[in-house]
This record gives sequence, structure tokens and C-alpha cells, in this order.
Amino acid sequence: MSKAARLREKTARERIAAQQAAAKRKESRRRMMLFGGSILVVIVVVVGIIVGYDLRSPSSASSAGGVNGTALPASTISKITGVSAATLNQVGGGSVLSYQNVGYTGAPVVKISDKALTSGGKPEMLYIGAEYCPFCAAMRWSMAVALSRFGTFTTTLHGIHSSSTDVDPSTPTLTFYKASYQSQYLTFTPIENEDLSQKPLQSLTSAQQALWSKYDTGSNGYTGFPFIDFGNKAVLKAPIYDPAVLKGLTWAQVAAALNNPSSKVAQAVDGAANYMTAAICQMTGNAPASVCTASSVKTLETGL
Repeated sequence: MSKAARLREKTARERIAAQQAAAKRKESRRRMMLFGGSILVVIVVVVGIIVGYDLRSPSSASSAGGVNGTALPASTISKITGVSAATLNQVGGGSVLSYQNVGYTGAPVVKISDKALTSGGKPEMLYIGAEYCPFCAAMRWSMAVALSRFGTFTTTLHGIHSSSTDVDPSTPTLTFYKASYQSQYLTFTPIENEDLSQKPLQSLTSAQQALWSKYDTGSNGYTGFPFIDFGNKAVLKAPIYDPAVLKGLTWAQVAAALNNPSSKVAQAVDGAANYMTAAICQMTGNAPASVCTASSVKTLETGL
């Protein structure tokens, strides 16, 4: 490896390590503030109920039921959900492993052994994330690509940006808040636990919280975003490509780049989608064969 290449790798490793440390510090401070302010919150809520009951407006109730973000045009959605098998095969693992080498240790997707996770009589893929989270922002693109090989999003996908004050600020992404998905092979359960302001958005069941805590509690005692459980066959606990490849792009530009296998976006997003596809194939018993027998998927599946 040349001196210049070593310097680039060192810079990438240091940047990723700094990102992780900053994210952990921020999450730790936020949770401490939430804990310390819990009593005050109770008081405020009680007072608010008493004082504000008659001041409620009909519009506030209806807006709370809306979907966050911007509805993406059909042309953009079709490029996200319609990445061809040929493109995905050409990408293979993409830039995932090179990113792992400079920023993370262990396999991109970690195999586990537990009681099968199911919902509606089908294997369940559980995603726990947050709209503000830049690492979740990266993984949502790959989830959308991978899941579209097994079923259909039946609601219009919405575009958002991650927090402007976090690492990789304002990363363009999607939100799975109130997204609906149908597949004969699996159930997709997306939970956006917090919104762009890091306020509670969608709550977890006790069973979901237990899985998250079991497989994603770090040395600091906290769970982290994103967390993806593939039917209790495998889990993904961190981004597996660099969110920086999405910097400054529009949703339409990301969608277009997904279909160019030589682009940095495709190498990252589609590469991660192929790893996710392999994990999904494990939980579905390699169904459908048209997806799970693809050369890129089989190669990655054997490495899980």
C-alpha cells in the first residue's frame, strides 16, 4: 500500500471513530437529561392536561396523525424500489467490506441463534431507528432496495434529512414512519423510535425492547440506532457503509445513482442491500428462489 493510500485510510478511520464517539456522547447526554427531567415532565403533563384541555384545536390533532417528510414522486420511488438484479449482481458486496476495515470490526451482518421471530405467520424483519439518526439514514436506502426484492411498499415513501446538528449532518434519506409493506415471504416491522428533534415518535413493545437490549446493548449500557433483526437469524447493529457518500445529494440523485453500479452510491447502498438480501433469504428459507439463488446473494449468504 502506498504512503498516500495509508494516509487516506488513516484519515477515514479517524473520522469514523470520531463520528461514533460523538454520537455515543450525544446519546448518553440526551438519555441522562430525559431521566433527570422525568419528574418535571410528569408535573408539566398534569398541569397541561388541566390548563390546556379546553384550548385544544382540531388542527393539532389531525397534524399529529400525518406522515413526516416529503412525499417522493413516483419516478424517484420506482428507481429506489426497482434496482435491477443485474445491477445488484454487478455490485455484489460493493464497498461494504472496505468500510468495515477502516471503521468497524466484525461481520457486516452478525448471525445469531434464537427462537424464530415471526409476525402474521411469517418471518419478521424488525427495524428500530430514529429519524434524526445519520446512520439510520444510510441504512434506510439499503433496506428499501432489499425489501423491494421480496414485496412492495404500499404507501408512498417520504423523504427526510437526518439531523443538521449530528455527524454527517442533513443526510438525505427516507422515513419508515407509518410506511406499509406487503410480502408473501416476510413481515417488515419498522419503528422510528424518535423524530428529527429526538422526541418520542413510535414506541416499542416490551418484546421488541427486550430483543434490542439483548443484542444491541453496548459497553456504555445503552442501546443504539439503527438495529435490524432478521427473524432472529441475524442482526445488524451499525451502519455498514459510510453515510458521507450521500452528502449533498437530493433524493432523486441518490435514486438515480442506485442504478449505476459503478457509482459510489451504488457501491455503498446496493452493496449493503445485498448483505441485507442475504440475511432475509436466510430467514425466509431462501424464498423466493429467483432472488436467493442470485450469485451475489449466495456468496454473501455463506459469509454470514
